[in-house]
Amino acid sequence: MASFYIQAPSIVKSFALSASFNGTPSTTQQGGPIVLELPLDKIRRPLMRTRANDPQKVKELMDSIQEIGLQVPIDVLEVDGAYYGFSGCHRYEAHQRLGLPTIRCKIRRGTKDTLRHHLR
Repeated sequence: MASFYIQAPSIVKSFALSASFNGTPSTTQQGGPIVLELPLDKIRRPLMRTRANDPQKVKELMDSIQEIGLQVPIDVLEVDGAYYGFSGCHRYEAHQRLGLPTIRCKIRRGTKDTLRHHLR
C-alpha cells in the first residue's frame, strides 16, 4: 500500500485514506465513505426497473460529463464485497450511454440488514 502526504491548512486535524490499486476499497475501511472509481459492471442496480429516467436529463448529463467530467459521485453501498447503487440513476445511465467503463462513487459499507432496508 502506498503512502501519500498532503499538505493542508492547520485547521484540518487528520484523516485516513485507504484504497487498493485495483479500484476496490480496502476491507479495513474505518469511518465514513470513501470516493473511488468503480467499474460500471460491478455495481448492482436492484431498483433499476422501478422507473424510467428522463431522457433529456440523461442527455444533458452526457454533455456535461464529456465537457467537465462527473462532478458529483453516485452513492454506493458495499455489502460483503458487492456494490449496490440505489441513487444516481441518470448519472449511471449517462456513463453507460457514453461507453465509459467506470464511474466515480461515494462508497459506504453496510450490513445485510442495511441492504434489506434499501430494498423495501
